[in-house]
Amino acid sequence: MPIRLAIVDDHPIVLDGLTKLFSAEPEFEVVASARNGTDVVRMVRKHTPDVLVLDLRMPGKDGIAVLGDLKRHPSSTKVVILTATENDDVLLAIRLGARGVVLKDMASRLLVECVRIVHSGGTWLEKSVATRAVDRLLQREDGIRSIAKSLTPREVEVARMFADGLQCKHVADKLAISEGTAKLHLHHIYSKLNLRGRVELVRYMQRHGLD
Repeated sequence: MPIRLAIVDDHPIVLDGLTKLFSAEPEFEVVASARNGTDVVRMVRKHTPDVLVLDLRMPGKDGIAVLGDLKRHPSSTKVVILTATENDDVLLAIRLGARGVVLKDMASRLLVECVRIVHSGGTWLEKSVATRAVDRLLQREDGIRSIAKSLTPREVEVARMFADGLQCKHVADKLAISEGTAKLHLHHIYSKLNLRGRVELVRYMQRHGLD
């Protein structure tokens, strides 16, 4: 049986080129395509492709949002990300379940090979992306060790919630504590880390790979 593909890219020329690329290979069948991320979950449910080739950067609902949707609606479809840039969104895509990452400036044969490997149960990361991911992981481990020396486990949890943009009331609700206790935790975090507010907390968490 052929490998059934769905392809999503907002550029018509790229989408047409990818469709022709895989249609020319006898082992592939392109069963669906789209130019935006709005209806990808519905498309995946309807056509049940083996692999979804997904553009990461699109106007409106981008690849990250699509991966979030797919995570909330699990399926057997494996995702390969196609991207023009190497940034933290690529690492987030991997955390959200992408099994392959291919840069758009790489040879088209590498995308075909990536889809083959992902379909067979493997993973594919460009060397530069893999190196960045390892560096980020090491940075995160260093950050965890560093922050653990200063903050209690509960304070680390609270720091992450505030860095994610949650307000005191929402942090309190999530942790089943009073709003006053949440504010007290935040005060201790600022004091222990020598920070002057939420903006510095967000930067601290990002710098240490804890965002």
